Amino acid sequence: MNEPELNKITEDIIGAAIEVHKHLGPGLLESAYEECLCYEIQLRKRYIERQKPIPIVFKEVKLDCGYRLDVLVERIVVVEIKSVDVLLPVHEAQILTYLRFAHKPLGLLINFNVTVLKNGLRRFRI
Repeated sequence: MNEPELNKITEDIIGAAIEVHKHLGPGLLESAYEECLCYEIQLRKRYIERQKPIPIVFKEVKLDCGYRLDVLVERIVVVEIKSVDVLLPVHEAQILTYLRFAHKPLGLLINFNVTVLKNGLRRFRI
């Protein structure tokens, strides 16, 4: 997929996240934000998969260790949803690991527990 198409997908995801945050604000559980975000993304005619399992491959053996992507949009963009006081390096490591294990090039880490959503958005590319 080319860069302009990826940018359009992420633009739609971020627009959906802003809409959710505008209506709900900070302070809810991640599951509530996930539900509403998925609804908003689907309104934008984007294909989503929720809680998509990703196996770990260790020494050529696939292991189902219970890891799940929060949301996968258009089979290419990983969205990891948080509702925490501060995004920590472990959250960044988590999304980078998910991108690597799922073989996806682009991810968005979205923390809804902020006053202004742009302060809770991070984009990752591998």
